[in-house]
Amino acid sequence: MSASGAIAPSGPRIFLLSPANLGGERAALLVSPHAAFPLAQRVRARGGAPLGEVMSFLSGLYFRGKLAYGLTFAAPPSPRCPGVLVITPDRGLLPPETPVTLRALLAAGRVRISEKNATYRRALEASARGLSRRIGRDCEVVLLGSIASDKYTAVLSDVFGPRLRFPIDFVGRGDMSRGGLLLRCVAAQHELAYVPLDGAVRHGQRPPRLTPLPGVLAAAVARARL
Repeated sequence: MSASGAIAPSGPRIFLLSPANLGGERAALLVSPHAAFPLAQRVRARGGAPLGEVMSFLSGLYFRGKLAYGLTFAAPPSPRCPGVLVITPDRGLLPPETPVTLRALLAAGRVRISEKNATYRRALEASARGLSRRIGRDCEVVLLGSIASDKYTAVLSDVFGPRLRFPIDFVGRGDMSRGGLLLRCVAAQHELAYVPLDGAVRHGQRPPRLTPLPGVLAAAVARARL
């Protein structure tokens, strides 16, 4: 049961994760020609580095929480269907294990994430429609990302309709609070409740600050086997 009193879900569900900021300080650090740390070297190599790892580096707590939570609680309708997909600026929905090279990262960073940007919208719509056909009508699609703006919800709602849901406990929380909440859920093996996006209240009062729990990040990551 969530903090709202709603009952946690059952049945098939997949998670869509919003991306990290590709224009921030950590992104500049990763793509710098002077960067010599292991992840930067792997991004420059021909094989690249996994998208989930790259996004976790760029975002830190928030994306790491989304990824750990999605990997822990995904229940795809078939073994051939991905349980977790990442929204990207220029390539639609991609599994977190997708290799990302420096060239691909730089290209994605030049695309603005906005429902009015045709490059972003076309790629996301095409992959979302393909996913919709694969998962069928009974699979929930849970957005782990911003619900306050239309940059994700406008596109995804058109495709998934009432199947598109989000954690009700996200309302009122900032990014860091959401990340901390998700990591706590992974460590405790406690799944949140989800509500349909259509007609939902997306803004609300900020909930009480989460109590610090030493070691919760390490425990959640270890449990999710990232």
